[in-house]
Amino acid sequence: MSTLSWNRYGKCRIRLVKVRRTVDPHELVDLTLDVQLEGAFEKVYTEGENQSCLATDTMKNTVYVFARQDPIASPESFALRLADHFVSTPPVSSARISVVEDRWDRLTVDGHPHPHAFVQPGGERWTAIVERERDGSLVTSGLENLVVLKTTDSAFSGFPRDRYTTLPETEDRIFATSVTARWKYHRGTVEFGARDRIRRRLLDTFAAHDSRSVQHTLHAMATAALEACDDVDEVTLALPNRHHLLVDLAPFGLDNPNEVFVATDQPYGLIEATVRR
Repeated sequence: MSTLSWNRYGKCRIRLVKVRRTVDPHELVDLTLDVQLEGAFEKVYTEGENQSCLATDTMKNTVYVFARQDPIASPESFALRLADHFVSTPPVSSARISVVEDRWDRLTVDGHPHPHAFVQPGGERWTAIVERERDGSLVTSGLENLVVLKTTDSAFSGFPRDRYTTLPETEDRIFATSVTARWKYHRGTVEFGARDRIRRRLLDTFAAHDSRSVQHTLHAMATAALEACDDVDEVTLALPNRHHLLVDLAPFGLDNPNEVFVATDQPYGLIEATVRR
């Protein structure tokens, strides 16, 4: 005997690019969406009955139709509209819409922003997740792969040592990380214009903070992000420590006054925490 205890299905990695041609200069939105539904779909699995099974191809087409009709003022507002639509379908009890937005910056030509040419900077991306049930929605926004580095005002000392410890203490080291941030809005929020403000506070705090550890700076950054928007209930940060190791130049008869490093990808420390109001 077996029981279907949980199920969810949907369409993933729906690629959507929208050009706002009615404005001058043009505006560009580049999204990748996942649509995932839960509801009364048990017989689709257990009996092979598809009467209640909304085709995932229909989900994809719905995204494109709504994109034509919606200004996509923000990934969150667009995802909320999609989620509301899917939850209004009787078999569906909840919808989860995940969005990743790839950034495009306007090219500068002869010192002036070009009206319709863009460049994609690095790998930084905006994210949004809308979880919609019949009694309301929960919106989580964020960013990922925001790579930052500072060359001083970072230390790590006073940690416990045992027979397996080889890491030297330092009062002056390189601090590099790739920031992943998530912030949850309180239920009922309808305006989502805080992301640039939160990003700015994360960067400003990283640069100015006198860091005693990655954990120390993470808490300061999350607190500053929380203070940037009254509609945000909590902020979660993940900071992988992108290690820069001082190269030993003594075998070559040279000193190394904290100037020459080797950057390593693996292994790395991963520091995570959530700060709530």
